[in-house]
Amino acid sequence: MLMSRKDSAAKLYYGPSSFRVLRPGQHVVCAVSGTIIPLEELRYWSAEHQEAYATCEIATKRLLASE
Repeated sequence: MLMSRKDSAAKLYYGPSSFRVLRPGQHVVCAVSGTIIPLEELRYWSAEHQEAYATCEIATKRLLASE
């Protein structure tokens, strides 16, 4: 089965206050929970780890664990 562009994951470069789309897609996957995050709902990421997070709680736990 072929995946359409709307079913594909985007590849992003995460900066400190914004992200840049490197490969178009409709979503990214949370690095911790595996939850699919639509790009329009993406609010939490780490520029240092180049990861997306589904919630602020997940982002906080991940960033505290890496210290």
